[in-house]
Formats: sequence, structure tokens, C-alpha cells
Amino acid sequence: MIDNISAVVLAKNNESTIQNTLEALHLFEDVIVYDNGSTDKTMEIAKKFSNVNLIQGEFKGFGWTKNKAADFAKNEWILIVDSDEVIDAKLLQTLQTKKLDKHTVYILNFRAFYKDREVKHCGWNNQKIKRLYNKKVTHYNDNDVHEDIITDGLRTELLNGDMLHYSYQSIKQFINKANTYSTLFAKNNVGKKSSSPAKAFFNGAYSFVKTYFFKQGFRDGYVGLIIAYSHMVTNFYKYIKLYELNKELKK
Repeated sequence: MIDNISAVVLAKNNESTIQNTLEALHLFEDVIVYDNGSTDKTMEIAKKFSNVNLIQGEFKGFGWTKNKAADFAKNEWILIVDSDEVIDAKLLQTLQTKKLDKHTVYILNFRAFYKDREVKHCGWNNQKIKRLYNKKVTHYNDNDVHEDIITDGLRTELLNGDMLHYSYQSIKQFINKANTYSTLFAKNNVGKKSSSPAKAFFNGAYSFVKTYFFKQGFRDGYVGLIIAYSHMVTNFYKYIKLYELNKELKK
């Protein structure tokens, strides 16, 4: 069993993925599922696991919400796991045996999937993301999106094993996420960053070219095209929404 690390899972309408997420966390004695408004069977599934403490709370951006969810954990060590991610056997073994240093933030390697198909290009594969930290020493910043663990004065270390990320099960999810993330970005940056229709257009266009050609998304077939187009749409709406909010702020 893993009794020194609490796994913290944010969830909202993840009935298609959260079962696999929680099954992979079976060795953790303390798993926090922080649900922020599910209307499907997500909470019903979470309740089936005896090591899960189900919390219902509000969402105030990803940084704030992850810190809030971590407050409910029994342990100082926090492993953030999204409700569409699965810890593989090698990473689980590492977490069982690793002697943790509280002045170190630990990084995980990510393998990305669309449905059950691994995305090997587009900049998605083998991303290195900070996910394990001691909450007595550090925490997430308050960014609504692109939140990150603060590492000022701390070391970082990559752990052996992989986190398998099943981020999208349908094209509809790409569309919904593009709208959600672009809105959060605009709200988080209104009055802080400038924007314009031209910036929105060229930022979106460059995102497509970068993902599909420079990062070789075309090698992932139609999935690469979906991802590149989604990046373009997301970035266009991020900056056009920010442009509108800045105009309204000036009024």
C-alpha cells in the first residue's frame, strides 16, 4: 500500500474515464475525488471505491481548485491525477519505493491518447509535467489555466514510469474544451495583456502550422489534423475573447 502520498483527482462529468483512473490508484490509502458539478455517473462510480473520499466543491480555476482539493488530503505529499489519466505499473512501483525529499517537486512523463490511439506527435507525447509535491513546502499558483506547481528554491526530479493521458474520447470534447479554456484564459488576462483581431487570427494560424507541420502532427493521421485544428481554434478564441473583454473594460 501507499500510505504516505494522497492522490488528488479533480472531476466533472468523467464517467467514461474515471473508473480506470481510480482502479489504477488501488494501492493508495487516501484518494480525494473533488467533484465540481458532475451531472453524469462520475460520483456514483467514485463512491464504489473504499479508498476514495468524495468531496463536492466549487471550481474557481484550475490552480485555486487543485489547492483547495489538496486541503482535504490526509498526507503532506500530494499527487495530482486528472480524471482521464491512468498511472502505469512502472510508475506505481516507483511511487511505492521512492524515498521522497520534501524540497523536491517530482515530474512525470506523459503518454497521450485520443480514444485508445496513442498520439505520438503534435507535441503531445512524452510531455514532462510536475505533479508530485509536499503541500507543507509548496503549492500550485492561482492561474485559472496553465497552472503550475511553484518550484522557487526547490529541486525537480523525473520519476520512472508513465502517466497515460486519455484526454479526449470524442471530437465534441475538443470543441467544449476549446470554449472552456479560451474563456478562462481571457478572464485571467483581461486588463493585463493586449489583444486584437489580427493577433487572434495570426496566433491561431501559427498554432495550426506549428502543431501540424513543425511538430509533425500529420504523422498521426486524421487525429493529428483534429488536434492541430483544435489548437488553432482555441488560440483564436483565447485572443478574440480577450480583445472583447479588454474593450468592455475600457468602457
